Amino acid sequence: MSHEIKYIGMDVHKEAIVIAVLNGSGKQIMENIVETKANSILEFLHGLRGELHVTLEEGTWAAWLYDLLQPQVQEVVVCNPRRNALLKEGSKSDKVDARKLADLLRTGMLRPVYHGENGLRTLRELARCYQTINKDLTRVMNRLKAAYRSWGIPCGGTQVYAPRYREEWLNKLPQAGVRRRAELLYQQLDGLQALRRGVRKEFVAESRKHQATKLLRKIPCIGPIRAGLLIALMQTPYRFRSKRQLWTYSGLGIETHDSAQYRFVRGQLQRSKKPQQLRGLNRNHNHAMKEIFKGAAMRASCCTGPFHDFYAALLAKGMKPEMARLTLARKIAAITLTLWKKGARFDAEQLKTQAA
Repeated sequence: MSHEIKYIGMDVHKEAIVIAVLNGSGKQIMENIVETKANSILEFLHGLRGELHVTLEEGTWAAWLYDLLQPQVQEVVVCNPRRNALLKEGSKSDKVDARKLADLLRTGMLRPVYHGENGLRTLRELARCYQTINKDLTRVMNRLKAAYRSWGIPCGGTQVYAPRYREEWLNKLPQAGVRRRAELLYQQLDGLQALRRGVRKEFVAESRKHQATKLLRKIPCIGPIRAGLLIALMQTPYRFRSKRQLWTYSGLGIETHDSAQYRFVRGQLQRSKKPQQLRGLNRNHNHAMKEIFKGAAMRASCCTGPFHDFYAALLAKGMKPEMARLTLARKIAAITLTLWKKGARFDAEQLKTQAA
């Protein structure tokens, strides 16, 4: 019995980890609380026998724990906490959550979060830094314009950020305190822009070490930044079985709701002829991936090239511009996945054939 399959649920926190161990029939055979340290976790696992399957929720410690546990056990499942509806029912505590996680793992009801490519850790961290700095830069730019608008000063465009025009813009602010705040925001803006240039240079240099970068950059409107972000976020194309899985992951999948689809007519089963009800794009997705593909589609719709011809053909059929850009974004995502899997280069003639 000591060598049977054991399902281990871990409720991870800053100071301690609550662990529940179930056997194959769902009976809890062990419960323990260990310190959130590598030695304590490994010591507990080494005391167990049998085939060990471990699960924990995605969070701050997920990547570290996955790398720590993966060589020690049969399977590690980092699950998506948004999908664990069972944890929201009934009483809640650390022990209850650990027990429910182990039970969900035993019954195969968990939605895993991908953790698998250790060779991309540096690129992923640089990509995260670049994205964070971009968000901080956008916030500072918005705060700067808000300072001018709060005094009724219109400030559309990008001239307000340019160093050569700053003195002119600062003189428009009548109050000394607001003017000083704008000066500090300009200093913050300059610091973030300089930091972004340095991180971008390092990020692009790191992305060039991966073979997929040259392949992805052959796709129109996929430049060095988008190519590096795609590699950092997707890690490998083989985690997506089809283009529809990538669409859903990138927020480009269309959700439909249907009910009462079947009926019996004179004793014969028939499917209802009412059309499917569209509910828009899926909301649970990777926002950075959606920004990459929609940004590429937006650029392709404004520039000449094979994707612009594809976009123009959709408009000629009577499709609205926003739907045409969405279709183009889905097309770019599908091509990216196919070419990355096959290791092939982009062929504009093949795109025209598909479009026809």
